[in-house]
Amino acid sequence: MKTFIKSAVASALLVSFAGLPVIAEANVPLKHDSEYVIDGKIYGMPKAKIYRDDYNGPAVVGDYVTMVPHLAELDYKGNKEHEVRMDVFSQKVEVAPGVSYNAWTFGGSVPGPVLHVREGDRVVFKMKNRSTEEVVITKPFKGASPYFDQIAANQLQKHQPVVAPMPHSMDFHSGTVAANDKWATIAPGETIEFEWIANYAGTYMYHCGTSSVLMHTAMGQYGAVVVSPKEGYPTDKEVDQEYVIVQSEMYLEQMGEDYIYDHSAALARDPSHVVFNGHVSALSENPLKSNAGDRVRIHFLNAGPSGTSSFHVIGAIFDKVWAEGDPRNTWYGMQTVLLGASSSATVEFIVPEEGVYKLVDHEFADAERGAAGALYAGPRKK
Repeated sequence: MKTFIKSAVASALLVSFAGLPVIAEANVPLKHDSEYVIDGKIYGMPKAKIYRDDYNGPAVVGDYVTMVPHLAELDYKGNKEHEVRMDVFSQKVEVAPGVSYNAWTFGGSVPGPVLHVREGDRVVFKMKNRSTEEVVITKPFKGASPYFDQIAANQLQKHQPVVAPMPHSMDFHSGTVAANDKWATIAPGETIEFEWIANYAGTYMYHCGTSSVLMHTAMGQYGAVVVSPKEGYPTDKEVDQEYVIVQSEMYLEQMGEDYIYDHSAALARDPSHVVFNGHVSALSENPLKSNAGDRVRIHFLNAGPSGTSSFHVIGAIFDKVWAEGDPRNTWYGMQTVLLGASSSATVEFIVPEEGVYKLVDHEFADAERGAAGALYAGPRKK
């Protein structure tokens, strides 16, 4: 973590970008000569770098990078620069009892790690294509990321390293950049490095953008970035628990004792499984926890790649809903939130009493394919 290198002048300046006058706004931190500011948001990131190196360290690096459903606390004030790594490689993962496949992953899990930043933060991102390596993620790496400790404590997916050479890329929906540059495809052994600014608050999808995007996403290459609002949500001081749920579809067919990706089923939108957090039992084997009277916040992302989600908590009503996680998009008193592929919502509800609250996709064909879980609520704290 480090603070930005250079700040804009204390009063607005007229500067030139690509031959056009642009107003650089007061007190907005800039780092590179290519950068400029519009409406308080930074644009003009430097070109991505693609190179080869011999890196073989932790596949995930970042102080605010976690495994679903965990969300790292932002224990700093103002804005920061985050150095984040999510290498890409294959792992054999279980998605249902007795159903495993060789997934293509960011960081080794499906979905990939959750990145938490604040609106206005800068992310310096590195990703190495390690698809020709057997990468182990089931042991903690000192100083790497909380993600590895959480993986080691939750082996529901039964991660096993496998080799599956393949070109890959990274597309952060949370970044405002030239996609042909930053989201470029890299070959096995190559590393890509680029920067982006979290210009907008919300919960965003990331995924592989290499063709077939449908296939790469369905194979497991997706995850969530939570960009907390610079001024926070109005209920921040009232929230007792905060979680991340990512819904997605799997398109698998059995071949002998193994399961493989079925592209025809993906094109037909006929999933074999629809899951929360990568496994049909992810939120039943390890349910969310709360107490009666608690305010619970869930950042919910429908990663698709093609289906919709109607997220519902049986026995609760969403007291507040922020569409896409942006506090300017506020709804109240909703029973169900309908989300298209790559859409998200940040929802809050009061847990009315002690008990079990089922989490479901209310499109029940999806719930019966696995999109279900639970929140266990204990007695109200005195």
